[in-house]
Order: sequence, then structure tokens, then C-alpha cells
Amino acid sequence: MTFVRARLRLDRMLAGEILEIRFKGDEPRQNLHRSLAEQGHAILLMEFEEDKTGRLLVRKGG
Repeated sequence: MTFVRARLRLDRMLAGEILEIRFKGDEPRQNLHRSLAEQGHAILLMEFEEDKTGRLLVRKGG
């Protein structure tokens, strides 16, 4: 679900804009950054906490 929400938000943004994504759980921790990069977006920052939460900064690709 996190990827779907991020994708919907990115679709409304202009190329080059930056989105902060906060997430919780194993699935987004393991796959979210990879899926967004495969879509052509740049991962600027990945932070993971021991409680399985995290934060990504993503620049929308063009």
C-alpha cells in the first residue's frame, strides 16, 4: 500500500520535486526504494530505524 500511495502522490508532482515518504513494516523497508528507483525516481535518502519504521526522500524523475 505504501508504494501505491507514493506513486499516486508522485504522479501529481513535477519532475525534480522531492517527496518525503515515511513508512512502517518489513515490506516497504525491503522493497519501496527499489520499486521507486525502477520507476525512474532518484532515492536521495534512506533512513531505517530498529522499530521497522523508515523515511525516504525521493526526487521525481522526468
